[in-house]
Amino acid sequence: MSAQQRQRIAVGLLSISAAGFATWQASEGFTDTAVIPTKGDVPTIGHGSTRYEDGRPVKMGDSITPARAELLARNLNTQAEKQFAASLPGVKLHQVEFNLYMDFTGQYGIGNWRLSSMRRNLLAGNYGQACTDLLKYRYAAGFDCSTPGNKRCWGVWTRQLERNAKCRAAQ
Repeated sequence: MSAQQRQRIAVGLLSISAAGFATWQASEGFTDTAVIPTKGDVPTIGHGSTRYEDGRPVKMGDSITPARAELLARNLNTQAEKQFAASLPGVKLHQVEFNLYMDFTGQYGIGNWRLSSMRRNLLAGNYGQACTDLLKYRYAAGFDCSTPGNKRCWGVWTRQLERNAKCRAAQ
């Protein structure tokens, strides 16, 4: 079925698909002890969690089991889905769009999502421009991760390129 034949669904009725969650987990990887993934970032643990369900931040020295990491990721994802849906009143998305914007929100945070041009474009019905705007998020601690050959944060940029490609394919 082509993207044109699929119907967009109200954001409030969507949740991240099993495939979307698995893709996000794979993108984040797993660490059993807290690390700082890129220069200038905050400590993360498990599958990229920067905080616990009660809001406490992850601290260097914290450790986690794989089972607890998955539970933490699912719980935080459920919280994020509610915040994400509330940020897009009246907007309809394809499942793949929902998954990739939730993936973005998981990486950059709901605060950055709320301030993003992607969100503004989705609210205005400019789906294609929202896809393009994913490519604006290529910096880590002020460094342009799209700089060819960099070993500092190349994954940040490749992840955005993948999101952009998936987003465009859904249009």
